[in-house]
Amino acid sequence: MKPVLVLQHLAADGPAYLGHWLAERGVPFDLVNAEAGQSAPADLSGHAALAILGGEMSANDPLPGLRRAEALVREAVRDGVPTIGHCLGGQLMARALGASVVVSPTPEIGWQPLQVLAGPEAAAWLGAPGERSVFQWHFESFDLPPGAVRLAGSTACPNQAFALGPHLALQFHVELDDEKLQRWSGDEGPRWAAARAAHASVQSGSQMREGGSRHLASQQALADRIYARWLAIARAR
Repeated sequence: MKPVLVLQHLAADGPAYLGHWLAERGVPFDLVNAEAGQSAPADLSGHAALAILGGEMSANDPLPGLRRAEALVREAVRDGVPTIGHCLGGQLMARALGASVVVSPTPEIGWQPLQVLAGPEAAAWLGAPGERSVFQWHFESFDLPPGAVRLAGSTACPNQAFALGPHLALQFHVELDDEKLQRWSGDEGPRWAAARAAHASVQSGSQMREGGSRHLASQQALADRIYARWLAIARAR
């Protein structure tokens, strides 16, 4: 199997659980860190699948790394290379495929409930319909591109996940592990503090860590399901 390509936009937003999951299964992957000055490949001919990570910038920012990621998404959709986007990565997928990414009226930061919708695509990726607690960190959200199937939503953010054939865009951070949780929850900046003062959907660091003790294991079980389906599609190509 060819390696998986993982696009990282910020040094502090690495693959975390995704990287551990791939390594434990002996799946090779190439990690490209844009903040470190690394450039994504010109095409996906050397890779079996594509994963796009998050970042604190807007998907609409005029950054070459973001536009390169979008070009690879369009290639992946054209050629059937299974792609998964995490938070900013999901927003870049939506934008690349013709949808808008806009400021959310209500940001979500920390452990938040979402509703998995009924339907075969939602069941295949996310399991049975119903409520899940997942880790969020976003101020913007995506609309649905043409042909996409909405899989999950929340009160604050109606579009939490969509599928387009073998491709999955997520608004939440299913790749979170305990190291990332501890680091992110201990680094409160002014934007986070202002959002927490204005919105009940924004948690404190202590709330995030407490929620991790209750929700991280179940979110990682969800990640296992998502990554297993994504990788199975890549292996079947």
